[in-house]
Amino acid sequence: MDQRLERIKLTALHERIVSAEQAASWIKDGMAVGLSGFTRAGDAKAVPNALAKRMQEEPFQIDVYTGASLGSGIDGRFAQAGIVRKRAPYQSDPLMRSAINSGDVQFVDHHLSQTAEWIRGGVAGPLDFAIIEALGITQDGLLIPTTSVGNSMVFAHHAKQIIIEINTAQPLELEGLHDCYAPQAIGSRQPIPLVSPRDRIGTKGIPVDPSKVKGIVWTNQADSPSPIEPPDAETDVMAGHLLAFLRREVQAGRLDKNLPPLQSGVGSVANAVLHGLLDSEFEGLELYSEVLQDAVFDLLDSGKALFASASAITLSQPYMERIYQDFGRYRERLVLRPQEISNHPEIIRRLGLISINTALEFDLYGNVNSTHIAGTKMMNGIGGSGDFGRNAQLAIFVTKSIAKNGRISCVVPFASHIDHTEHDVDVLVTEHGFADIRNLAPRERAERILANCVHPEYRPQLRDYFDRAIARGGHTPHVLDEALSWHAKYMRDGTMLKKSP
Repeated sequence: MDQRLERIKLTALHERIVSAEQAASWIKDGMAVGLSGFTRAGDAKAVPNALAKRMQEEPFQIDVYTGASLGSGIDGRFAQAGIVRKRAPYQSDPLMRSAINSGDVQFVDHHLSQTAEWIRGGVAGPLDFAIIEALGITQDGLLIPTTSVGNSMVFAHHAKQIIIEINTAQPLELEGLHDCYAPQAIGSRQPIPLVSPRDRIGTKGIPVDPSKVKGIVWTNQADSPSPIEPPDAETDVMAGHLLAFLRREVQAGRLDKNLPPLQSGVGSVANAVLHGLLDSEFEGLELYSEVLQDAVFDLLDSGKALFASASAITLSQPYMERIYQDFGRYRERLVLRPQEISNHPEIIRRLGLISINTALEFDLYGNVNSTHIAGTKMMNGIGGSGDFGRNAQLAIFVTKSIAKNGRISCVVPFASHIDHTEHDVDVLVTEHGFADIRNLAPRERAERILANCVHPEYRPQLRDYFDRAIARGGHTPHVLDEALSWHAKYMRDGTMLKKSP
C-alpha cells in the first residue's frame, strides 16, 4: 500500500507533504512554538533539527513549549545554536541547563498539569505553530500520537498552524493506546469522569482542524533511550524501607493489601525503588503515573501489575528493543493520556494515589528541594512531582542520603530551595530508613528525620544544629545565620562535612 494512504488516510492532506527544511522555514523570529514530546518520548525530531541547522544561516529566536524533556539532542542543539528565548515547562539536557543557569534562556518551571491551562487561558500567549509527532492521521481527522501524548492535544487545538511529523519508525501497534480528553472551559467545567486507571473517557487520537495543517513531514527515527541506571545496593535498601512502610500501613488497616494506584516519578532512584515491588508480596497493582519506565514493564511481565496509565513511555535501550518488538502483549494493559489528565489534581485525589518521587535534598522539617542545586542552579524542573505530591494520599520522596562521595549531605538544616513544603510531604526515604512525618509537629518531624534518614557521618553535625536551634526557641526552630551554612561551606571548601576537633 502507498505509505501516504496507510499513514495519512485523510487524503486531502497528501498535497501538504513537505521537507523538514521547508517546514522549518515557516518558523520566524519571535514566534512561540509547541513541540510534542514528554520525557524523551514522542518528541518532534525532523523539523526541530532542521531549525537548528537553519540558525547557522539566519539567526532567530523563539519561545519553546513542550510536554516535558525532549530527546534526540534537540534541547542541546537549540541551546548551542541560541535559538531559544524562553523554554517551558521541563528540560533535562546539560547544555540547555547551562544556558538557563547563565541567563541566556529564560526558563519557566511549570507544574506539568498547569501548562495546558496556561495555553488554553492565554497566559502563555498565542502559539504560532504546533509541531507534533504522529503515527498517522485517520480519515475523520484524528491525529494518532506515538509514545507520548503530553501537551500535544492542547498545542494542536490552540496553535494557529500545525506541522505534523509522521514517524514511520514508531510501531503501528501503538494505535488504540491513547485516550485523548480535554477538560471543558473553566467556569462551565464538569467533573472529569475517570474513576479508575483503566477508564477511557476520550478519543483514540487528537481531533485536528485540517485547515490548520500547514505541512506534513516524513521521519524515521526512534525515540532517544532513557539514561536510567539499574538498581544498585543502596536503592535496593531504600526499596526495602519503602516496603516496610507499606506493610506497616496495611497491617494498621490504612491501606488495602493490593495497594491504591501507584505513581513513580522520572529518574533512576524512583524507578529503582518501584522495582523493589517485584520481590514483595504485593500483587494486583495498578499504576496511574505521568511516565512508564523500565520497572513498570518488569511489574507487568511478572504479573505483579495488571494495568498502567500514563502520558508517556520512556525506556532504556535494552527495554526499548524488547518491549517494542512484542508490543502487542501490552496493548490491552496500557493507556496514554494528555499530561493535564495524567497529572490532574482532581483525579490524583480521587484515586488516592501512592506517589513516589525523587528529591535533591530535604531539610530537618520535611521541606523538599526537587529542582535547584545549592538553591540557585536549575537542574531539570519540578515536573509532575508537585501535582502528585500535594494531591496524593501518600506523598513519598526518596533520595540517597549523601552525594558527591559524601561531600554533600542530602539532608540539611534548611533546604536551599523549596518545591514541596512540609505540608505536602508525608514520607521521606533514604538508604538509612524512612521517616513518616504525617501528623507531626515540626520538632517531632526533625527528631524522626534525624533518627531515620541522615547519613551517620552527618548525624552529629545536624543534631548539634538542631539542639542549638531549639535553645533559640520557636515553633520551627532555626539558627538563621547558619541555616544555609552547609551549602556555603560546600561552595567554599568542596564539602559540607565539618572536621572533628
